[in-house]
Amino acid sequence: MRAVFSPDQKLHDPQFFLVQGKPQSSAEQPERTERLLAALDRAGIANEAPVDYGLAPLAAIHSVEYLEFLASAHQRWQELPNPSEEVIANIHPQRYHASYPKGIIGQAGWHMADTACPIGRHTWDAARHSANTALAATDIVLGGAQSAYALCRPPGHHAYTDMAGGFCFLNNAAVAAQHCLRDAKRVAILDVDVHHGNGTQGIFYQRADVYTLSLHADPNHFYPFHWGHEHERGIGPGEGYNRNYALARNTGDAPYMEALDAALQSIAVYAPDVLIVALGLDASEHDPLQGLSITTPGFEQMGGRIAAAGMPTVYVQEGGYLSDALTDNLEAFLRGVNQ
Repeated sequence: MRAVFSPDQKLHDPQFFLVQGKPQSSAEQPERTERLLAALDRAGIANEAPVDYGLAPLAAIHSVEYLEFLASAHQRWQELPNPSEEVIANIHPQRYHASYPKGIIGQAGWHMADTACPIGRHTWDAARHSANTALAATDIVLGGAQSAYALCRPPGHHAYTDMAGGFCFLNNAAVAAQHCLRDAKRVAILDVDVHHGNGTQGIFYQRADVYTLSLHADPNHFYPFHWGHEHERGIGPGEGYNRNYALARNTGDAPYMEALDAALQSIAVYAPDVLIVALGLDASEHDPLQGLSITTPGFEQMGGRIAAAGMPTVYVQEGGYLSDALTDNLEAFLRGVNQ
């Protein structure tokens, strides 16, 4: 297996995070990359830097006005009187009969779903390098490899076409899937992050060429709350091309694997040319966000079952936050893939 990573992704260093109304340090820290790189090293997998793919693959998924916002938001925010260091929206219109504002404060509310996606000085550059990483890994698979791993940070699966949220700015898995469709007829995205991939679902909700599936903690009691319920199946041409597997809090290995097997069986029926796995490691029993309870051996099982499906697969890193088990969990997952 080949792996891709850009050191420039470390430049993004978010500080602000709200938990039940209380400000805390963000869980999405640059140190995550060091622990994930350590897992690659243990697994004997070298990483390579991606090339710059430019803006065209991003604009194939994200709106032009959103990309312009991300590129300019921090500088424009700093031009306000007495601004915070990070762009943090304090109004979220939810677009109910709303008009697109011209000013940076209003645009921040329009394009940022929550306060978990503060935009710092280097956020845009890091997000672009993260997307480039996903694209490079995708090209490895399109070039004939059975699998490739993209160490993407910041993550992406909560980002919609024109809205950031939940630590995410550019939807790396969606960008990778769209990139595949240059050569493929059908792509599936399997999201195993502890949080529902709401941005990914939203992007493809009316499409039949990308089948989206997500296994995650029940959103009735877990972020993102408003999306990820099992009745959400897609609309129009996309009806039936979205599947959600909402799991009870603290679900462990055995019931999780049952849901994973069901998802993989459904993907096999769809018969995609390429599978994108949105690889969140935050389903771990040791993850600080505490949604599910997958063990380190469970991650090895997970990797093995996905690989056994036999599809060309791009593994795109999503969540997985700082714990002593993070390195072990990625190493175990990769061991399962490569066994």
